[in-house]
Amino acid sequence: MLLALVGVIAGIVVLIAGGALLVRGASEIAGKFGVPPLVIGLTIVGFGTSSPELLINVFGALRGATDIAFGNVVGSNISNFGLVLGTAALISPIAIQSQLVRREIPLLILITTIMTVMALDGLLEGQPPYISRSEGIVLLLLFCIFLYINALDVLRTPDSDPLLAEIDDNPLIENQAVSRFSWLFLLAGFVLLFAGGELTIRNGIDLADSLGVSATIVGLFVVAVGTSMPELVTSVIAALRGEPDLALGNVVGSNIFNSLMVLPASAIITEVEVPAGGVADLILSWALVVPLIPIFLFGGARLGRSAGILLLGIYLGYIVLRVVLDPTAP
Repeated sequence: MLLALVGVIAGIVVLIAGGALLVRGASEIAGKFGVPPLVIGLTIVGFGTSSPELLINVFGALRGATDIAFGNVVGSNISNFGLVLGTAALISPIAIQSQLVRREIPLLILITTIMTVMALDGLLEGQPPYISRSEGIVLLLLFCIFLYINALDVLRTPDSDPLLAEIDDNPLIENQAVSRFSWLFLLAGFVLLFAGGELTIRNGIDLADSLGVSATIVGLFVVAVGTSMPELVTSVIAALRGEPDLALGNVVGSNIFNSLMVLPASAIITEVEVPAGGVADLILSWALVVPLIPIFLFGGARLGRSAGILLLGIYLGYIVLRVVLDPTAP
């Protein structure tokens, strides 16, 4: 069990290192071709921080470990709101001013609802719930629409938008001179991502067997938390700097990417069955997002420290409840 746990942690570390190298190499190459730092920060960095989740799901699907793939996506979405956003709100109350973030919140709720309905529509037909290949393609098409809308928002929104100002003042990447190793960084990032994905999935399966729990539990609370570390670090730093729009925008963007890119990548390779207990996971991921409408979109309310404590409490309580009620536990 200890060896498997060390293997999972090592795999996640390799994944995060690979993502960092990928971001550095791609950012330097994009800068060389004249891509503005703001665009790099909103695109390449976003893809890079979510690349560990993507590679884990691809390898999980290829190895038939869809339980871990499902747990990784839904667990990341839950931990982003319960752990990441809760911690950020505990450090500094979050009140958004950015119109970009305000527009993404209803979109995230719609996407989460669509993903949940897709996963559960099999129940209406008397079949086990699952995400089919065709549904994965639909989600990917929605991701393309999201990228298009997001690009238009950035181009049309004035530079005074608080989110863009926060990123401009404190870039998500350092303005480094282009080195002759840029392509090497990019290649090394891909290699580490592939190696880390394989290492994490293989040891995650062994860890679940050793603990006597389902692979979904490992995906939800070990793999997902590990791969959410870049988001946690980014949101905590943003909260410490007094940048609430960046702290929330990081979480919202990550959940959209997980739902419209990471999960479909698995579903297209092989249908992703919703494991036992997965319905409750989906409902919780949806329930954590819905309150954002009254909190942030009506009346300019904010997410205070008491709400942060509540989010962390819900997340920790759910971990205990989910493990205790795990249907495969002895």
